[in-house]
Amino acid sequence: MDKPFAITLDPGSSRANHTGSWRTSRPVYVDNLPPCNRACPAGENIQGWLFHAEAGAYEAAWRVLVRDNPFPAIMGRVCYHPCEGACNRGTLDEAVGINSVERFLGDEAIRRGWKFDPPAAASGKRVLVVGAGPSGLAAAYHLAMLGHRVTVREAGPLAGGMMRFGIPKYRLPRDVLDAEVRRILELGVELVLNSKVEDILAAMRQGGFDAAFLAVGAHIAKRAHIPAGDAARILDAVSLLRGLEGAEKPMLGRRVVVYGGGNTALDVARTARRLGATEALIVYRRTREKMPAHDFEVEEALQEGVMIKWLSTIRQAGAQGITLEKMVLDEKGFPQPTGELETIAADSVVLALGQDVDLSLLDKVPGLEIVDGVVKVGPDMMTRHPGLFAGGDMVPAERTVTVAAGHGKKAARHIDAWLRGTVYAPPAKHADATFERLNPWYYSDAPKTVRPTLDLIRRQSTFDEVQGALDEGNALFEARRCLSCGNCFECDNCYGVCPDGAVVKLGPGERYRFDYDYCKGCGICASECPCGAISMIPEEI
Repeated sequence: MDKPFAITLDPGSSRANHTGSWRTSRPVYVDNLPPCNRACPAGENIQGWLFHAEAGAYEAAWRVLVRDNPFPAIMGRVCYHPCEGACNRGTLDEAVGINSVERFLGDEAIRRGWKFDPPAAASGKRVLVVGAGPSGLAAAYHLAMLGHRVTVREAGPLAGGMMRFGIPKYRLPRDVLDAEVRRILELGVELVLNSKVEDILAAMRQGGFDAAFLAVGAHIAKRAHIPAGDAARILDAVSLLRGLEGAEKPMLGRRVVVYGGGNTALDVARTARRLGATEALIVYRRTREKMPAHDFEVEEALQEGVMIKWLSTIRQAGAQGITLEKMVLDEKGFPQPTGELETIAADSVVLALGQDVDLSLLDKVPGLEIVDGVVKVGPDMMTRHPGLFAGGDMVPAERTVTVAAGHGKKAARHIDAWLRGTVYAPPAKHADATFERLNPWYYSDAPKTVRPTLDLIRRQSTFDEVQGALDEGNALFEARRCLSCGNCFECDNCYGVCPDGAVVKLGPGERYRFDYDYCKGCGICASECPCGAISMIPEEI
């Protein structure tokens, strides 16, 4: 058995004698990638802005956030927060309410009138953005911040795209949308409304643009062949939701049937209830487990009295109602007809079967690759035509506001590089900060703060916002639930537990360093680091 070594202290000193030659491994500080950051489609530095928020430095937090995403107040309402699904805290108790804190910061920015930092020096380059939805506006913001002159052309009468014409007011109040759009325009971005681009190459030539970003939203409703009599009232979800922005609200009748299983179908059914329908029924061909809509949206719809008929399809629509056919799922999960029919009363039928993009502006662009109604782009978001980039609904991807905003940011960086004759190389990502590297015993249980919800009666009769916001106290508490996975937050644990005084404090915000002359490589600092920000690496012999 090896004899234990002894450590003698220098007289008058609390530090051990030099021990560096005894080590077989040494501790190093590391920065690992938090799972929330990795999961964010907009590429936000979530842990970075939470760090400021938990100190009560809300404007600093907001400024870190908007480096990547100019829509925090919007995202805090409409993002489906995949960051929270990836949050390591969910393994301990419940995920951090990242989306709630983001909304708080966005609302604070509007309330206090915070503005974006001034853009970089003018580059002398001009970029055309087609479409004033989330992807186009995000691209315009980032391009403007990089010093380029940006013009956004929008076919519709108002900016926002599907944020305005596809998301009901009870989820996204229009004053919030308008405030965040206005802040982007204040950077000098030119917005031209009611200006549909018919030929993108001609528009670029006529305007003297050096590059273009195409972000046309999916505004064309998909149709289904449903035999219908002359008296049958069949509408599409896109037109219905768009009509809500007008002075006259759509007339749907008392009994409304919605055909589809996505989030748009739920929005339409919930909207029908608010417009006075006594019955709003969703007809969906598969089971709830197969439904593409988010589960919390389904729950909110059911609470508001929306009914859902699973494993059913519409066979015919007429003046007396609609005929449904019962379906069954085969071994591969696809619905198959059974021949069992049922007739139910309906005043109107709304089709919510998805949307397509109008690609007619690309008809005169040679060499593009278009597959299944979308444009293929490279890793740099550029089409096969030099200087022509695309994102959002126009490219193969999940169609959410957050994904679209992420496309706008990514495209802007590549457009900027292309205009300057360089290539944008994203920085290498750090290793993942996994839950196994954390020391959760340092954290007490602190359940997630639940946002307040509008009472059910008002939810069924008004377009008031359903989900409320956290107040400052709750937002501060929620931000402080962050575990700072993988990154040092200067808790002083390593400094306190080191038996050799080998950890040196560098001052606020500067973290620490190891004095390897005194470190014997015991690894206590690594094992006791709450956030897994210290790794032990073998010594080179």
